[in-house]
Amino acid sequence: MDPLAFTLNVLLGLLLGTIGGLFGIGGGLIAIPVLGVMFGLDQQLAQGTALVMVVPNVLLALWRYHQRNRIELRHALALAVSSFLFALLGAGWAVNLDAGFMRLAFVGFLVALAFYNLLRMCLHTPVAGGELRHPWPWLAVLGSGSGLLGGLFGVGGAVIATPILTSVFGTTQVVAQGLSLALAAPSTGVTLATYALHGHVDWRLAVPLAIGGLLSISWGVRLAHALPERLLRILFTAFLLLCALLLGLKA
Repeated sequence: MDPLAFTLNVLLGLLLGTIGGLFGIGGGLIAIPVLGVMFGLDQQLAQGTALVMVVPNVLLALWRYHQRNRIELRHALALAVSSFLFALLGAGWAVNLDAGFMRLAFVGFLVALAFYNLLRMCLHTPVAGGELRHPWPWLAVLGSGSGLLGGLFGVGGAVIATPILTSVFGTTQVVAQGLSLALAAPSTGVTLATYALHGHVDWRLAVPLAIGGLLSISWGVRLAHALPERLLRILFTAFLLLCALLLGLKA
């Protein structure tokens, strides 16, 4: 890769890392449609390449969220262990599926998440607080489902867990995003390993994206804690719809 292309990809990683820190998702959700549309990668290759950026971003963002809102260890472990085990299963399925089918399924997945978030904003919901509404072992159920879908779609499960943590478990948006990163950390690692073993990673493209993401993700975390709760949820929903639109154009 020539120096100009490397620099441009680092700059792209800066943008994706900021978005990942803002929404607590490591940047992979927007990176996947961008890699598909801008670079012409098929769905599995886009997901695997994005994960190279996502894994270090998730770890750094998790630390930054923990510094600002302490994450309970037992909550994090319940999410992380169950997510890791089911991500193995989801990633194993994903690498053998048809790329076109995967892309359409991913678009439907994003649209469903966006409308779920819109519905929550339109309906009256109890005020979020610092305590979980349900006993913490139930987090393992959430981790299992999120890990399975995260492994399948290469997004680490954070994007699935965040709206459920706020609506079902009653956490604030920033607390939910921090816990979702704890869920995503091990599952993204095992998903990346699975994709890499099956040749679904473009390392020349992935490395500069990862460098840019690591340099910028802290900016996004800082911005997430500065924005009003409702605005952050609105932006998250709009972000999901944008990602679905980009992938729909590719399809």
